[in-house]
Amino acid sequence: MIFGLDGVEIGLIIVFATLFAAILSGFPVAFAIGGAGVIAFALIALLDSNGYLIHQAIDTGSAAYKDIVSSGVRPDKISIFTYPDLPREAYPVFPQGWEVALDRNLSFIVNRMNERVFAGQSIETLLAVLMFVLMGIVLERSRIADELLTKMANVFGSLPGGLAVSIVVVGAFLAASTGIVGATVVTMGLLALPTMLRNNYSPELSTGVIAASGTLGQIIPPSIVIVLLGTLAGDLYSTAQEDRAQTAGCTDALTYLGEPAVVSVGTLFQAALLPGIMLSLLYALYAFGYALLNPSKAPPMQTENSGSFSHGASRRQILTWSLLLPIGLIGLFLLSLEFNIVGSQSAIIDTFSDVGRGASLRTNVSPECAASMIELHGQAAWDAAITQQASIDASGGVEASRKLTEDERSLMLSERLENVSAIGIGLGIAALIMSLILIFGRAVNMAKDTTPLIIGAIGVILFVLADILFIYPLTSPGITVLIIALPSVLALYGVREGIKRLFENDLIRVVFPPLVLIVAVLGSILGGITNPTPAAALGAGGAILLAAARRLNNAGLPSTPVIRIAIAIMVMLLVGINFDMRLKPDMALENIIAFFVAFSAFLFAMFGIFWACYYLYREGVLAPVVRETAKVTSMVFTILIGSQVLNLVLISFGGEHYIQQFLRSFSNEWTAFLIVMLVLFILGFVLDFLEIIYIVIPIVGPVIYGGSFDPKWVTIMIAINLQTSFLTPPFGFALFYLRGVAPPSVTTSHIYRGVIPFVIIQLLGLGLLAFFPQIVTIIPELLK
Repeated sequence: MIFGLDGVEIGLIIVFATLFAAILSGFPVAFAIGGAGVIAFALIALLDSNGYLIHQAIDTGSAAYKDIVSSGVRPDKISIFTYPDLPREAYPVFPQGWEVALDRNLSFIVNRMNERVFAGQSIETLLAVLMFVLMGIVLERSRIADELLTKMANVFGSLPGGLAVSIVVVGAFLAASTGIVGATVVTMGLLALPTMLRNNYSPELSTGVIAASGTLGQIIPPSIVIVLLGTLAGDLYSTAQEDRAQTAGCTDALTYLGEPAVVSVGTLFQAALLPGIMLSLLYALYAFGYALLNPSKAPPMQTENSGSFSHGASRRQILTWSLLLPIGLIGLFLLSLEFNIVGSQSAIIDTFSDVGRGASLRTNVSPECAASMIELHGQAAWDAAITQQASIDASGGVEASRKLTEDERSLMLSERLENVSAIGIGLGIAALIMSLILIFGRAVNMAKDTTPLIIGAIGVILFVLADILFIYPLTSPGITVLIIALPSVLALYGVREGIKRLFENDLIRVVFPPLVLIVAVLGSILGGITNPTPAAALGAGGAILLAAARRLNNAGLPSTPVIRIAIAIMVMLLVGINFDMRLKPDMALENIIAFFVAFSAFLFAMFGIFWACYYLYREGVLAPVVRETAKVTSMVFTILIGSQVLNLVLISFGGEHYIQQFLRSFSNEWTAFLIVMLVLFILGFVLDFLEIIYIVIPIVGPVIYGGSFDPKWVTIMIAINLQTSFLTPPFGFALFYLRGVAPPSVTTSHIYRGVIPFVIIQLLGLGLLAFFPQIVTIIPELLK
């Protein structure tokens, strides 16, 4: 033994020392990780083959060990950390020789590459990384940040600390649209830092708010960090809970937990939304409070008129049209949902019956599993499940699914028709959106002629009345289109005028298009309409269209082609949702017409996107975007491969098992979790989030995801922790990004002092999530 250390401990030291040395060598990180794994394995194999690495394992054949097991202690709870006085046996760290370990590692590498890189279940989710990176880089190269910073500064700049608040707003906006920390920090450092310094803002506040706001991309969806964490968290949580169930004496996690042990990237996006907003608000409140206490260091600035609302209107009119009416309309819509005035008008009846509901918990389990389930869920929940199961058994057991008779289906249809909503949910949402556009179109400029907007409002009213009076659940989609055709024309006439007026406002013109894209991408994920990969593809295509439109406007050309492409996409989606697109011999005429309309819109949209790509390529925009996207995604996947090599080296000599045993030795899982969070925080000083996610999380994941903590909460806590490490002096990556673009008058000490309050805010945010985990779980529960 070397220095009295266990052979596995020496192996761990070699692995991490080699890793840090490889990263600090300046060699590209993506290749340094894999190389560190190869070198570490060679060093450990050399020492082990010469007898220098001895692992002191517990002697499972000793009488003391057998006595502990016979006393009721599970073997998995026995380790050198929980029972250090048990007799030991000396083994090499490679019991069967390093050649066998190497052969096993090579086969594992091939299998893991196949599972996680080439053909595994997580590949589709990982494709979202490429799409989100492309979306972010396109939006960044389209200079959206420039105009956003200018317009937001005009909105908030007249307030104390308003310029700093505007930086937070723009940072959150860019986080939701790009999700790339380095690009956001550099962009805002180049654009906002000189402006803040010119307006006599202190260098500390200026650099702190820019660095902190730039890291919001780590947590606000669509975050690449959460996508990558999610691909691991799902597997880790499922496997860890299955092991937990087996240890508890149950057959599977579903029996033990009473619910499936699954977590998806879409659910994590839902969980991350509120914490991201919370951090943004804390940043903004700090900037505002700092300005109130130190007015000379964050003074108000003179702002330009940025296309303000309601030319020539009184304060009362502005308040009514821009705030009270929209809030009232949205409130009325929510009340309509609550009282089933707006809702589903579907008349589709299943051919087969549902499977009868079982008890809340499975009760036909072994005594050991029953005891474990009572300990987990409580005696009251177990007794309730027993009562439910007895009632089900008395009625003949759980009813299986069966084919319904025509009479049963007719009865179910009659019951559904009696309870159907007066207004369909789709038409209700369409009426709400059109009404809001008309109201804001009026609010932007009240001096203009209101006739087009009044015509549009009449069209919206007729649109709703037509649904109430003439459209029923059994009305075919084709007849529905004919009924609402005239009201729709009137409504869209007014909406077109409303949009034109909205785009005359500089702030709306800059914010509205990317905001629509963000809402479309996040809304489709958060609403459960689709998973992150198709949503990311939608975001990438939308970003390309936005970039083409902005390029056309900069060249003094109309963006009409892009608008037509967007309309084609909307037509394709609306027709595809509302008509039966399945090709079959007995297709109805309206479905045949709808199919050709949708297919024509699809072809037009696809050729339009190709045209937008060609236009951006001709303008010299697309080529660097594609190169940068290829560079980032290649780095991600190369780090994924290299980290697998390093993890397999750890597994081969028992290092991963040793770390997990240490963490499981604590009786309180909070202690283990806090240790993991502290280690991640410290590693964040020197490792990028990609290395931490792919190297550290697979090691500690079976422990932190194998307890009673909610996996969504665990994942979001890790993501915010990684975000905090981005800011922490002296090695925070965001600080290096900002230092590279800051003027000479801003020193490194300015940056370090500036970010410390925001690091404290981050830790406060982590504390709030620890004491109030509902901040993470409430949105997924509401959307379930």
